[in-house]
Amino acid sequence: MKPLIKTALFFIGFLLSFSCERKVNSDKTNIQQNIAQADSAMNKIPVVLDLDQANRLSKLPLRCMDVEFPNKLNQTLSTAEDLKAPAVLHPAFYGCFDWHSAVHGHWSLVSLLKQFPDLENADIIRKKLAERISRENILKEIEYFKKPQNKSYERTYGWAWLLKLAEELHNWDDSLARQLETNLYPLTSLIANNYIEFLPKLIYPIRVGTHTNTGFGLSFAYDYALSAGNEELKNTIADRAIAFYQKDVNAPLNWEPGGYDFLSPCFEEIDIMRKVLSEKEFSGWLKKFLPQLSSPDFKLEPGIVSDRKDGHLVHLDGLNFSRAWCLYGISETLPQYKHLEEIALQHIRHSLPYIADENYEGEHWLASFAIYALHCKEDRSDIKL
Repeated sequence: MKPLIKTALFFIGFLLSFSCERKVNSDKTNIQQNIAQADSAMNKIPVVLDLDQANRLSKLPLRCMDVEFPNKLNQTLSTAEDLKAPAVLHPAFYGCFDWHSAVHGHWSLVSLLKQFPDLENADIIRKKLAERISRENILKEIEYFKKPQNKSYERTYGWAWLLKLAEELHNWDDSLARQLETNLYPLTSLIANNYIEFLPKLIYPIRVGTHTNTGFGLSFAYDYALSAGNEELKNTIADRAIAFYQKDVNAPLNWEPGGYDFLSPCFEEIDIMRKVLSEKEFSGWLKKFLPQLSSPDFKLEPGIVSDRKDGHLVHLDGLNFSRAWCLYGISETLPQYKHLEEIALQHIRHSLPYIADENYEGEHWLASFAIYALHCKEDRSDIKL
């Protein structure tokens, strides 16, 4: 190669390297500015689930309950007859962009009403819940699930949230709750039986940070099984969780988060294992799975969202909330891990100001994640803010 060409190639390579280095430094600066903005905004929004916060958060699922479009059906068509409007296919759960978001939007409203009977829009919410979770609507939902092509529909993320809704109704001492629980029960039973049938066939867990994450699906379903006294479901979940995860060691937490994650593969696995193992067993397992967690100096940066108008990138706000509820769960089970509560608080603080920002990409679902994280935080009432 001629010396002149060599020199030119070297110079081009130098410019590219310099440009990339400037880009990395710019990205780091943007991240730091993002964190600073979150901290500043958080000064105006207390990290507490009180009546004011409940009123703020309730408006999000309430606002999108009747929003039929845009809608992501995730539908498999067997014939042209299957192609129908969302409200026809899913008369109970068609708002909030997709089926699972509609389900956990209903859970959000039930949860808030249960905790705050004096909620600002309580009468409207009660009326809408009664209209949506009617016997007729639930039978139509069952009809959809029973079609051969829909055997795996919403497996297991939507399944998990449906059982979480059933659990919340079961534990709410209210006449409306009894009515809704009765109406929902045929679908609840179908989903529980789907879990019992499916889990023994799942040879390997699904370790992703999105909807199909096995740890998350097992964790919420296990909560329902305990609450409802469904021993077969509880035992099936415990057996599969232990088979999937008991031998796991030295989890690659440094691989997280993925760019579209709203669940942490590592922490969702921890969350189900703390529920199915005894305290002593869980303590020993956790030391092998993520030994670094036991250090009081353990650090974990919240997920950074670069564009909240992007429906996938905004997932990372959800990651911050779901990480938080898992961290609070560890502290609840093992008090020696109390230092994780501060990290959980940082994660909530980072994303809470932005879930009502007029961006439907996040607004249609993030309230549920925030409510659940804040609820888990309130259960740890000894935390010092």
